[in-house]
Formats: sequence, C-alpha cells, structure tokens
Amino acid sequence: MQPIYGKDTARDIKYNVKLEIARWNGRGITPRMAVVLASSDPASLVYVQSKKRTAESLGLGLEVFDLGAEVSQRELEQTLHRLSDSAEFQGVMLEFPLAPHLDPEKALSRIAAHKDVEGLSPANLSLIATGREKDAILAPTPHACILLAETQGPLIGKRVAVIGPGRTVGRPLISMLINRGATVTVVTEHTREVQTTLKDCEVIFVCVGRHGLLRKAAITEGQIVIDAGINVINDGLKGDADPEIYPLLKAYSPVPGGVGVVTSALIFQNFVRALELQAQEALTGGQA
Repeated sequence: MQPIYGKDTARDIKYNVKLEIARWNGRGITPRMAVVLASSDPASLVYVQSKKRTAESLGLGLEVFDLGAEVSQRELEQTLHRLSDSAEFQGVMLEFPLAPHLDPEKALSRIAAHKDVEGLSPANLSLIATGREKDAILAPTPHACILLAETQGPLIGKRVAVIGPGRTVGRPLISMLINRGATVTVVTEHTREVQTTLKDCEVIFVCVGRHGLLRKAAITEGQIVIDAGINVINDGLKGDADPEIYPLLKAYSPVPGGVGVVTSALIFQNFVRALELQAQEALTGGQA
C-alpha cells in the first residue's frame, strides 16, 4: 500500500500561484479575494483565517465578510452580487456550510462565473458537464481528487467509481472523469450489491461525508482509493474510508494530508484563473 500525500502537489501549485501574483504586484496591483461567511459554524472561521494567512503569503489580499447565522437569503444574495460586481475584488468565495435556513443554490447563482474561485456556480458546472473545462473554473475538491489519482497513472480508459454524487464534489467529479476518458460507475445510497459494483474498478473516489463508510467488504485487493470525505470525530479529522482497508490497497489518499491539502492550494490557482478570465474579458469588451 502506498499513501498518496498532497503536500508536494500543493507546494508546486502555490509556488506557481505566487509567481503569477508577483507579476500583478509588480504592476502595482494587489489582487483581492472576498470570502463570505453565513453560519455559526466555528470551524468555518478557522478555515477562513487559514485561507487569509495563505493568501497573504502568496501576495494577494483576502477580506472576510461575516454576515452571521441570522442573515436573510436576500441579504446574502445581495452581498454576493455586490462583491461580484465590485472592481475591488477579482475572486468571490462562499464558505460552507451555510446556516440551515439559507438556500445554497440560489446563493451560488449570484456569484459571477469569472469570479467564482470555487467553481460551483451553475455556469462553471455547466461548462464542465459539457466538456468545456478549458473555459471554466474547476471545482477544487474534485480537481484535487483527479490530480492525486493521476499520480498513479493517466485515467483514460480506466474503470473508476464515484461513491456519493453530491453537488459540490461528486457530480462535478463525474463530469471531469468522463472528460478524461474514464469509464465511470456511480454509487448512490440506493445502489445494490456494492462489492459487485466496485469489483472491476481500478480507482474508487469516495466523497459522502460519513466516516468509515467504505469498508473491507466492498474492496478488492489492489484498488486505489481517493478519499474526499471530511468528518470531524472526537480524536480529529477522518475520511470516509475505514483505515482497515489500507493494507488491501495499491494506493490511497489519507485524511488529513491528501485531498484537502491540494484543495486548499487549488482555490488560489482558481483565483489566478479568475484574474486571467477577467483580463480576457476586459480585452474583448465583455464579449465571449
């Protein structure tokens, strides 16, 4: 078994981002990202402060807009729309989870596609689903999953499985895998005979958010597992794969230390992509 750590990949991504941001800084411009909070989740604030420190180390500004857990849907949408329209910010991010009364779909639709550093706006997801990744900003978690899987070889022609077709990870991941020529099996809560379904898959991506979901009974020896699950358990952060499966695997991404590390770096790569798209738009006068 071989653990697939994300540290080296994340370091390379951030190195390139820093070079790109330095080019903007050299012109007297400090690009800025806006991050919006709309919940009482204490972990979210910790994550945002970590992003802010990383942003500063890369040479860009990051401003946090904490709207609180009582914010209305209308106020949240108006804030996202205002930030998307503002020339002060070249990237806008909505931190999840949101307060329970808020509609994430409606909120995300208010972020302009060319400033959507998490690649979760309907416009970016549509581009990915139609095979136009070169025109899109890619959702960072599924992109991280693919980068780690590709350390074990190209995905073209491989049989792969995605466990959990959720909106923010699974669904865009499915499209991105298809775009890379993989043969994709999707496992949902209604899938019968999971072991039989997964048996011939070389790579399994699990992204449900349920600790220990993927167990020995579902695994065939020699498979690769990319774990995008994030579960806060008493003794720390855990993935969706039960560690008891590791000895059976050819390779696996650990939690923490795998997908999450790369995801954090890709948010800033997406910011650079957003800068490029806005520069192109300025040159063409806003025409596609």
